[in-house]
Order: sequence, then structure tokens, then C-alpha cells
Amino acid sequence: MGSDSDWRVMSDASQILTDLGIRHEVEVVSAHRTPDKLMSYGRSARARGLKAIIAGAGGAAHLPGMLASVTPVPVIGVPVQLATLDGLDSLLSIVQMPAGIPVATVSINGAKNAGLLAARVLGAVDPAVADALEDYARSLEAQVEEKNRRLKESL
Repeated sequence: MGSDSDWRVMSDASQILTDLGIRHEVEVVSAHRTPDKLMSYGRSARARGLKAIIAGAGGAAHLPGMLASVTPVPVIGVPVQLATLDGLDSLLSIVQMPAGIPVATVSINGAKNAGLLAARVLGAVDPAVADALEDYARSLEAQVEEKNRRLKESL
């Protein structure tokens, strides 16, 4: 994430990855304040064994795109809502990448879905992750059925 203040949003990605049993790392890397660290982090990602990068950023939101420009590892961008412009500036900064530098982008503050998307990328080649995702989907289904049951009982 671009700043530790983004953790309030990005912790959702970390939590779902933990829930699915996926090892991951958390790092503050600023595109503007630590450009050398950003380049080193992105360029070393594949060699360090990273299979996907979830990059959350607010405001100018250059972190996801800059990482995508220096690594072949898939990058998933999370626009982080700030007090101004309701995160629309971040969303547009992340989603409007030039041809050849793709960044998958989730909704504003959509870190949980970013974690799930990263898990699906991993699950395409790791049966254990795919099984965990199927279990997660079944738990969502059960939650909906329980909510439906409670609603009907309250009528």
C-alpha cells in the first residue's frame, strides 16, 4: 500500500488471504516518496516467488500502475477512498492504464475482492487454493440461506 493509512482498507485483502490459508506479505511502498523501493520491490517480485501483487493507493494512485510497469507478476489495484473526490480520482488513475501495462482493478475500497481475485489467480494452478475458494463460496451460499430463513421467520 502507498501509506500505512491505507491499512484500514487493505487489511480486508490480508484477512481473506489469511482465511484462505494463503501466505502473503504486507508492505508500505510509496510511488512518490520511495521510488527506489518501489522499483526494487516490483523488479524482485517474481524472483522472490510472488504470484500476484495487490496494490492499494489513494489520490494520484500511481502505485499499482508503476508496479505493473516493472514486473510480469499480475497486479490488482485497489482504489482507496480519501476525503476528497470519494475515491473516484484513485479509481480513474488505476483503471486508465496504457496498452501493454494491465492492472486488474476492483471497486473503490474493494480490498476483499482484490484478495479473492488474487486467490483465483493462484487457484488456477494450485488445487488447494481452488478447494479453499469453493469452500468459501459454499459458506457464502449458506449465509444467504440463513439470512433468507431469518427474514421469512420475521414476517
